[in-house]
Amino acid sequence: MSDDLVQVRTGVYHDSVSLMRVSQALSGLPGVEVAVVAMATELNLGIAAELGFALPGAGPADLLVALRAGDGTAVARAAAELDRLLADLSLRTAGPAAAEHPPRTVRSALRAVAGAGAGSAAGEERSALVLISVPGPHAFAEALDAIEAGHSVMIFSDNVPVEQEVLLKRRAGELGVLVMGPDCGTAVIGGAGLGFANVLRPGPVGVVAASGTGAQQVTCLLDLAGVGVSHVLGVGGRDLSAEVGGISTLRALDALDADPATELIVLISKPAAPETAQAVREAVEKLATPVVTSFLGSGDDMTAAAETVLRALGKAVPEWPSWPAAGGPPRRAAGRPGRLRGIYSGGTLCTEARLTAGAGEFTDYGDDAYTRGRAHPMIDPSLRLEALSAAAPGDVVLLDVVLGHGADPDPAARLAPAIAAAVSRGVPVVAALVGSEGDPQGLGAQAEALRAAGADVFASNAQAARHAAVLAGAR
Repeated sequence: MSDDLVQVRTGVYHDSVSLMRVSQALSGLPGVEVAVVAMATELNLGIAAELGFALPGAGPADLLVALRAGDGTAVARAAAELDRLLADLSLRTAGPAAAEHPPRTVRSALRAVAGAGAGSAAGEERSALVLISVPGPHAFAEALDAIEAGHSVMIFSDNVPVEQEVLLKRRAGELGVLVMGPDCGTAVIGGAGLGFANVLRPGPVGVVAASGTGAQQVTCLLDLAGVGVSHVLGVGGRDLSAEVGGISTLRALDALDADPATELIVLISKPAAPETAQAVREAVEKLATPVVTSFLGSGDDMTAAAETVLRALGKAVPEWPSWPAAGGPPRRAAGRPGRLRGIYSGGTLCTEARLTAGAGEFTDYGDDAYTRGRAHPMIDPSLRLEALSAAAPGDVVLLDVVLGHGADPDPAARLAPAIAAAVSRGVPVVAALVGSEGDPQGLGAQAEALRAAGADVFASNAQAARHAAVLAGAR
């Protein structure tokens, strides 16, 4: 009979990405059957309850630990490893001194960093970029604290009300700093990747993106073609909406225009509000740096945008890599019409695929509705695995696999068996593999694992969508 350990730790907070890594590490220990280490949100409490754990009272500011192992010895080993992992996490994110006495506000943390910096005067606050990754309802106060201290912010958090986003961005504009986000998943500042970030070579292209996976698709294609980036400035998926009005997009364009290392700017977004898109176009015309604009829904896809950039730089457009399924093209089961089903982790990739394919049923599992209290699907593929297993014979499944720092360290390890099972029951699978050759997962190794499982794999999401549409008979 298995042994359970359930704890609620108060005053301990770590973001969902870090805690998912801890849960995965514990799940791989000998004898451990289940490991849930997460903030005690309603959703996470529900997941633990469904797994059969008896839960004490807890709130979203508490850390929930629920371990199940084959015996008490295995539970004890897992608990000891948990303490080590959490202590290491605190040291890596806050430093030795802060791990014992963590700062209680963003501004106090900034003062501690400035005071520890070589050559900084006592009490001096150096200009910094502050990464906010707390539950959405708490992001506003932390971001405002950083902005008022004169620092730009990247808000990784989602589920932030749009009214708060507008207030933050207007205040940042008054103080001459930049707000990236909310729900900004990707940024690269001077070669340093933040959030979900691919390993990209340095180069002359600056990117402004109201889309994390859109930026990843374009920059990875450029990287495969031998062209690097200066900076990638994410502005959040709502920045070009009518409510926000492109506040951060306009500021980011100005910043890259003033950057001597940036020779060409790429602007990437999901469909923008018409009045906001027009205001951005007018601003672009006044810049000294040339701009390639890619608004989804305006005709061109992101692969075409990357090719436009290459031509503008005088570079040859390569044949984008693809890896056909092992054993020949996957075949649909006969006897029923089937559907094209898009099972995506990236919102812009999902939108592009839907627009490109022209028909089908598409779900973005990275949307706020699916990530509240749960790790992003680039980290935890559970919901997408369920959707893949639910595909019926005759359906065609199209999915994205996004590599880079912050993402699943080996996404093919969990996706490949599910893909093989789907293909075996007459469900062709097409995968858009977004990554660079320098990514830690290994672009070639991931492609081979997915191909060997029976998927047709493409480095271009648009090409993958067109191929899937042909398999489904939609084109």
